[in-house]
Amino acid sequence: MALSLKPAHLKRYKDVALLLLRYGREDYARQLDADVAVSGDDAVAADPEKAQRLARDLEQLGPTFIKIGQLLSTRADLLPVAYLEALTRLQDDIAPFSFAEVEKTIEEELGARLSKIFTEFQAEPVAAASLGQVHRARLRDGREVAVKVQRPGIRAQIVDDLDAFEEIAATLDAHRENAEAFPLVRLVEELRRTLLRELDYRLEAQSLKIIGANLAEFPLILVPKPFDDFTSGRVLTMEWVSGRKITALPAVEKPELPGEKLADTLFQAYLKQVLVDGIFHADPHPGNVLVTDDQRLGLIDLGMIGRVAPTLQEKLLRLVLAVAEGQGDEAAERTLDIAEGSKDFDDGELRRRIADLVGLHQEVAVKDLKIGKVLLELTRTTAESGLRLPPELAMLGKTLLHLDEISRTLDPDFDPNAAVRRHSADLIRRRMAGSATPGHLFAALLEAKEFVEKLPGRVNRVLDLVSTNSLRVKVDALDEKELFSGLQKIANRIATGLVLAALIVGAALLMQVRTRFTIFGYPGFAMLCFVGAAAGGVALLLSIVASDRPAGPRRRPR
Repeated sequence: MALSLKPAHLKRYKDVALLLLRYGREDYARQLDADVAVSGDDAVAADPEKAQRLARDLEQLGPTFIKIGQLLSTRADLLPVAYLEALTRLQDDIAPFSFAEVEKTIEEELGARLSKIFTEFQAEPVAAASLGQVHRARLRDGREVAVKVQRPGIRAQIVDDLDAFEEIAATLDAHRENAEAFPLVRLVEELRRTLLRELDYRLEAQSLKIIGANLAEFPLILVPKPFDDFTSGRVLTMEWVSGRKITALPAVEKPELPGEKLADTLFQAYLKQVLVDGIFHADPHPGNVLVTDDQRLGLIDLGMIGRVAPTLQEKLLRLVLAVAEGQGDEAAERTLDIAEGSKDFDDGELRRRIADLVGLHQEVAVKDLKIGKVLLELTRTTAESGLRLPPELAMLGKTLLHLDEISRTLDPDFDPNAAVRRHSADLIRRRMAGSATPGHLFAALLEAKEFVEKLPGRVNRVLDLVSTNSLRVKVDALDEKELFSGLQKIANRIATGLVLAALIVGAALLMQVRTRFTIFGYPGFAMLCFVGAAAGGVALLLSIVASDRPAGPRRRPR
């Protein structure tokens, strides 16, 4: 396969080619198929070591590849669960850039000298990632803040990488047999939208406000507030959250935490975000959740946000409840309710696989059960049958997978299924209350008003039609004229066939009667019957060929 790429994109093409050679060569593909093969009813898990190696390779290749891995971690229809778990833990902790660049960026973006904005500003960052780094500072009014500064030139680098990936994806799609099922170009477009949103810190500030307001009812959850006056596209200033990452907590301090209460509250807060609010923090990995000094949970780095449409929220709630209750048949029904794609699939087989999947995980010990993993496996099982589930379900599975890890860090005996069952009544009540907003009530009142106003006139028209015997019911069914015409043709052909058969039988009997009138030495009348039957048969065949020829598409009458 000859590739025609821009010279500037050759470096990225070599990086992609190296990954394909390492993880996409034929023998590896066969091994991958074996890793996820299903033998009877038992699914064989993929090799976790290979999955971890892929995550490490992506980290070494830079920010764009890290974001590709994070995007792929939501595509359960493309990768086995072991790879999804490895990619969800991708960390982009890299060397920080210089303080001079930090100062230059802040002054360019905020239009004032650093010393005029902050009375204190720590030169050493508290965290550095591929897209930016965070510094601790203090505003002139005394408030302590965290200042997130975007890495210089990162936007241009990512845009250039995305252009290269798009060109490579288009070339690969043109030479792949299954390009229509899994177009790489569409995957790159999704990555472009996600990354460009994450590079605009004003959108992250807006997410902090929305999610902070939605979670204000949970006193154990803290979302930092942004400061709009000191925020731009490349600089985000927000409230400082004093605490430590969950993964950095010493073992001796964990027993002092209210772990069970924190884990349950965190799970409840995220279920509310996804299934009630419709907007949620889509990347709550352990590095983005802090245990504060006053024993609360602080959510940071809200650059990656997921959204769920109201119509899909109801269906996802039913699916999550079915999985939590271990109702395999109900989970299969709810899955097919939200699935899209080809109708050419084995309905019974897919239902059996989903029911077995839910039942299998229901039998796993509480300490090993992961509800997020079940949802990801369910997404992959459905994709293997030729159907597609909305990407929101995979994002929900990934989010719950992170929550499983965080909750078990806080409380090793935490049961996520029990948490879903425990909060299901509250979730349903909130869903119903959400439908009873003033806007919905006013809309229903307007519809009722219109119905009452128009009802008398409509009833009068119907009664007038009934009294004059003019009422007609229009049914979109078969055309009765064409139906009866077709039946008449069938009856005529059957009758003609019977007559021809009678002529042949009669001629065969008359062949035994010797008469003076002969044709070629055979009884003449019998021969005439044979000739008539043959002619009638030919005429019948010609009529069938002429009248039953497939017609072109008919236009509907206007």
